Amino acid sequence: MAYQLIREWTGIQQFPLATRTKLIELLGKLKQENVNTLTILVMGKGGVGKSSTVNSILGERAVTVNAFQSEGPRPVMVSRSQAGFTLNIIDTPGLVEGGYVNDQAVEIIKRFLLDKTIDVLLYVDRLDVYRTDNLDKQVVKAITDSFGKQIWRRGVVVLTHGQLSPPDGLNYEDFFSRRSEALMRVVRLGAGIRKQDLQDFAIPVIPVENSGRCNKNDSDEKILPNGTAWIPNLVKTIIDLVSNGSKAILVDKKLIEGPNPNKRGKFLIPLIVAFQYLVVKQIQRTIKDDVKKEPKAPWELRSANLKF
Repeated sequence: MAYQLIREWTGIQQFPLATRTKLIELLGKLKQENVNTLTILVMGKGGVGKSSTVNSILGERAVTVNAFQSEGPRPVMVSRSQAGFTLNIIDTPGLVEGGYVNDQAVEIIKRFLLDKTIDVLLYVDRLDVYRTDNLDKQVVKAITDSFGKQIWRRGVVVLTHGQLSPPDGLNYEDFFSRRSEALMRVVRLGAGIRKQDLQDFAIPVIPVENSGRCNKNDSDEKILPNGTAWIPNLVKTIIDLVSNGSKAILVDKKLIEGPNPNKRGKFLIPLIVAFQYLVVKQIQRTIKDDVKKEPKAPWELRSANLKF
């Protein structure tokens, strides 16, 4: 695996004091649990704000964002260090091309992640999208098929454009609740999460606003219409997931390639051979018994008499 350049996290100094204090406190919580590295994987469709969210979390323009150009074809891992703690965030290309899941993009992401450990998955979509469809389900399924159902135990659904004005006279909390539930139904279907498993897969949904026009509170923190300072809220949610007792996801060769097709079912071969042997022997015995019971033809009887 290629060496990853780790830079000092200077972007944290760009946050207002209130946000910076909260972030240092949250990361300190992980260090108290002997966790010195946190790796976040950011995935979703193209144009939903993945790269902008990465930059917002870091407080710097770490990855390129251009509304008039397509996303980069390969994943990018940005690593930042702060007081002995390393934060890795992996930005990935969109998973959809021409209205379908881009299998090539999925394969590129899987190969990039080989031998890396994923602590948290951020699945990014937009709050200001009013419908879900089968493509959303297929995107979630592609992630699940690639990294296993268990990755959703470490999953957060992030909804960008969180500073929208809800339509039809809805208040912000009602609109957010409806959009969240609609998307979560799709996530549960795509990930194969059954009703009896919902407690184990309590996936949080967090709104964010990456625009420079985001409203701010008296402490100069970026806030949502409900008054939540969203950057420390998102980081707190991430830290809580890491501390919930579930296992991080190691992306090894077995995980991304699946079972070896040459070994699949080999343990059944002796049983199959034995079964075939027994069946053949039974057929042979049945034939012999039938031959003995069958009446002899007249010419066979004459032939038998002549021998005596």
